Amino acid sequence: MHRTITLSEYVKKRNGVALGASGSMVNMLKRSLGASSFYLFWQYWNPIWGYYLSRNIMKPLSERLPLWLAIILTFAVSGALHDLAITLVKWQLTFFFTPWFSLMGIIVLLTKKFAISYGEYRWLIRALVNLSLIAVSLVLTRQYA
Repeated sequence: MHRTITLSEYVKKRNGVALGASGSMVNMLKRSLGASSFYLFWQYWNPIWGYYLSRNIMKPLSERLPLWLAIILTFAVSGALHDLAITLVKWQLTFFFTPWFSLMGIIVLLTKKFAISYGEYRWLIRALVNLSLIAVSLVLTRQYA
């Protein structure tokens, strides 16, 4: 029987410190920005959000769909939830995060497929690469969405 990991266990695994512990945010930023691939960036980024997306979206989708499609749809759902939050705050329909996050999901898949890794570089270079991938996807989304 497979035991389900708790939120606290998941956050400690991703951040290296317990949920709500001092240094949790700093650890998340260091680990995600300094990740050796864009795929790993998302393993460390916002572990609380990632836990719920993984458990409630990714896992059920991956049981029914090809993994690549489950990944893109998980990013799309995350984007849609961000769009919904902005729509509710502004009382104006927003459809920006869904295509942006979907594009980042595609970039995750492409960088993983082509085994693009930059782990041999210093932390700052890894952070710049990860931030650049986010920025490029943002610019493309703003340009075409």
